[in-house]
Formats: sequence, C-alpha cells, structure tokens
Amino acid sequence: MEIGIDSFASAMLSNDGGNVISAVDAMSQLLERIEFADQVGLDVFGIGEHHRKEFLDSAPAVILAAAAARTKTIRLTSAVAVLSAADPVRVFQNFATLDLISKGRAELVVGRGSSVEAFPLFGFNLQEYDELFIEKLELLLTIRENEFVTWSGRYRAPLRNQPIYPRPLQAELPVWLGVGGTPESFARAGTLGLPLMVAIIGGETHRFRPLVDLYRAAGKKAGFSPDQLKVGLHSLGYVANSTAEAIDDYYAGYAETMTRIGRERGWPPVTRSQFDAQIGPKGALLVGGPDEVAKKIRAHSESLGGISRVTFQMDNAGLAHDKLLRSIELIGTHVAPLLRAN
Repeated sequence: MEIGIDSFASAMLSNDGGNVISAVDAMSQLLERIEFADQVGLDVFGIGEHHRKEFLDSAPAVILAAAAARTKTIRLTSAVAVLSAADPVRVFQNFATLDLISKGRAELVVGRGSSVEAFPLFGFNLQEYDELFIEKLELLLTIRENEFVTWSGRYRAPLRNQPIYPRPLQAELPVWLGVGGTPESFARAGTLGLPLMVAIIGGETHRFRPLVDLYRAAGKKAGFSPDQLKVGLHSLGYVANSTAEAIDDYYAGYAETMTRIGRERGWPPVTRSQFDAQIGPKGALLVGGPDEVAKKIRAHSESLGGISRVTFQMDNAGLAHDKLLRSIELIGTHVAPLLRAN
C-alpha cells in the first residue's frame, strides 16, 4: 500500500498558534513539508486545485515542479485537477513537463471538482458540469496515447493531426480518476480502466463498498485485470503521538473549517459528538496515534475489498507547520511501516 499526503495549500497558523502566516511563508513551509515527506519515505504528495482566497493551490503543477527540484523519490500528483474547467492540452503539457523535471515521478488525479468557482472564472457553464468532464477526459486520454492527435468535440476547437509536446519521461503518464459518491463516476473509471481515487471526508467508509464493487465490475466487463483496477483512499487525517493528543490538536480547527464550508453547502455545524463518531472504528477521519490510525486504515482497506493507496489531507485544521511536520514524520516512520509489513 502506498502512503502519502494531500494538501490544498490552505492558510496556516504561526508555530506559536497565533496569527495566520503570510502567503509567502505558507508556500515556503508547504515545500518544506513535501521535501520532508520525501525524506521520511512517503510514496506520494498531492496538491489540490482551488481558486479561493483561503487556498494557494490554483496552479498545482507550479508547486509540484518547485517540489520536484527539492525531492528525489516521492511521486508528485494533482489532488485533484479540475479537468472540467481546464484545457486538456495544457493540463497534459504541464504534467508532462513536471514528469521531465521530476525524472518520471509525475501523476494526475483528475475530477470534476467539488468546489465550483473554477467554472465562472474560466467561462464554463456549471449546468454542463458532467458533459464537460466526459469530453475533456476523453481528450486527455487521447493525448496521453498519441503524439499526433486528431480529435473534435463540443467544448474545444478540433485538433487535426496536431503534435502535442513535450512528451513525458514515463511511457504512460499515470492518470487516476478522482471521485466522490456518484455511481456514474465509479462505473466510468472502471470502463476506462483508470485507477480510482475515492475522496471520503465524512460518513462511514464501508458504505462506499457497493460503489467500489461497481467500479471493479465495470472494469472486469471492459477486460481489465484486477491489478489494473487500483483503488486509492483520500481521507482527512492527522497523526500525533497519541490519540488524545491528536484530538486536542485537530478538533477545534477541523470543526471551524468544516462548519464554515458547511454554511456554503447547507450542512449543519460540526458537533463534538459527530467528530467522535468520525474518528471511531467505522468513521472516515484518520485521526489518532500511529497504531490506531494504521489499524483503522487496514480496516478501511478490508471493508473496500483492498486499497492500493491512502493519502492524508491534514492542512484543513489550521495547524501550525511544526505540528504538520511531526505528523508527516509519524506517518512516514510509524504508520507506513506498519501497513507495509502486512
């Protein structure tokens, strides 16, 4: 099982728990965390994509390219790239360039995006949310497979035997499909034989098993082997020396952030009882001490029929840089070895 970190490059507190630090310092610290994740042996680091004041990840390929120059082995990926509101040609070119800079460590996780601010920003109709993604995913995969591309669609000018450069170092640039909870997305990933990254940020993880089974069934029907049908899990999480310490560090910032997001989406405010349920055995949050979190990830993997990758998204609670570094260290030196041992 591959173990990694995802980040939305969100606003952070100073190390003394005081004011929010500057954007320059936040970016510097993010790059330090990616470098440190590489040093402690984690497998992958992902950068999301948002176009909001509280995040610095509007250009994930740029952040990842900066990280590529400071790392050696860790794989570098989007988490996710909002393909519906992007040009697939430029997305491919950006990540093919990242692949050259990183000497073959680039990946893409693409999705429709749970935040919708990119659609009006880049002039797309939100009502065509799914149609845009289907067409643009088709084009991205066509570009991945062909140096010279002939293609036409509804939302972009046609390509007529057009060469697209640069080509990545890897023979095939890895493209994962990031999904939330719609059956159509799971079935689509299976039909295309794409590895699946499931974002589960709430509820009980085992309830996604029917959707994962749908993915595997669609992939099998399309002729893909079980080895090709990888399932990854993206979860909110934080690891400290003990579960009590993790809760003390994480809860207040998590509750504030998720309550703020919830106001935009019509969710009720986060309560402590809800949080306690989420860090329980079946809940989605990976918050606790190393042994407890490793045990929970194993249980999640079993409940989903086996997972190939798990990534922690931990900068959603406003935690200071030193606490995030310590959490990355514990994940790399304690959680990951426990999971790789079985």
